[in-house]
Amino acid sequence: MSRVGSGDDERAALATMLGLPGMGPARLTAVVDRAGTAVAAWELVRRGDLAGIDLRLVQRRAELVDRWVQAARGLDPADVLDRHRAAGVEVLLPDDAAWPSTLAHDPEPPRVLFVRGDVALLERPGVAVVGTRRCTAGGAQIAGRFGAGLAAAGLTVVSGLALGVDGAAHRGALGAGGIPVGVVGSGLDVVYPARHRRLWADVAERGVLVGEAPLGAAPERWRFPARNRIIAALSLAVVVVESGARGGSITTAEEATARDVPVLAVPGSVLAEQSVGTNQLLFDGSGIARDVPDVLAALGVQVPVGTPRLFDVLPADGLPGDVPAEGGGAVGAVAAVLSAVPASVERVAAAADVSVTDAVTALARLEASGAVRRVPGGYERVAVP
Repeated sequence: MSRVGSGDDERAALATMLGLPGMGPARLTAVVDRAGTAVAAWELVRRGDLAGIDLRLVQRRAELVDRWVQAARGLDPADVLDRHRAAGVEVLLPDDAAWPSTLAHDPEPPRVLFVRGDVALLERPGVAVVGTRRCTAGGAQIAGRFGAGLAAAGLTVVSGLALGVDGAAHRGALGAGGIPVGVVGSGLDVVYPARHRRLWADVAERGVLVGEAPLGAAPERWRFPARNRIIAALSLAVVVVESGARGGSITTAEEATARDVPVLAVPGSVLAEQSVGTNQLLFDGSGIARDVPDVLAALGVQVPVGTPRLFDVLPADGLPGDVPAEGGGAVGAVAAVLSAVPASVERVAAAADVSVTDAVTALARLEASGAVRRVPGGYERVAVP
């Protein structure tokens, strides 16, 4: 690795190892801790010399190690680092000056961060807005308005760029001219979900994208619980808008509690599955998030006169976020962006990233099924009873 310096040797080795199949944060930490440095760990992995290292795998351990050895044969860490830099992705280490200060003393810090956008924005005070992918139309609207209201109060809005609450919160922040921080569970070039391609680009351009996975890493299920701890660690508070009894947002709330980060929840109907988790959080003692001033109060911030209330805030595009999709293709994409706020065909097409023709066809199918209705100003989603 003669093309890079000593700090870059570590950077390159870490980025390369994290691209190996099944190499997550816990296994990476185990190997690096045993070897002493990432460069030495890479040599152990390359040779398959991992006896005595806890890989959190009882069965098929030999198969996993063999896969690492086979994959390593075609990799040059210096080339891996070059590819990240060519793609505009910074590879940050804990010793770097740009490393987020909130992660400096984290109980489970990442070994490396991959960043696209303005890394300095990670030092800005931020609040996470999280929740279920299968949120209600009202939940999407609330998330969008929280995103907009927190942005108007000068806070960055941290979330996971998932469907449902996450996407709605980021759109709300963007619509209010705020700064979104997207923490993702795949490589920064692997957009997940695919329909959020435009949203990912907007977050990277106007805020910052952060992840623990190198370029090309797929959004495997095991990556998301690890991602959620970073969302909590980068935030001064976590607001859960809607959630079932379990799920990623509850995991994020637990990670926040472990870090003494305040958790607030939006109260919901006792008849709604999407409110089971949030109502349980409230029962267990989490703060109530009725409005932006509740969040500011939890942060110990005096609420400025004129702070916007949720009922005063509308994201600029009139589309507070995604709601559960029915069907696939254009129909699913269109259903996912409709809400209780009427939107024109053109806005629906732009938000769903489909052509106007496809949007018209999808809206006709959804209207025929009773999922949407035509109203003055466009189309709105029919609330599920």
